[in-house]
Amino acid sequence: MRAAIMILLVTGLASCGTVEGLGQDISAGARTVQGWF
Repeated sequence: MRAAIMILLVTGLASCGTVEGLGQDISAGARTVQGWF
């Protein structure tokens, strides 16, 4: 599980160039995980 989270974080950092973009990525990821539960 930790490995998956780290991969997602690294991918998110690599894919977005700005802090605002990172915030949007984190929000989208949180909504996705919330949908699983």
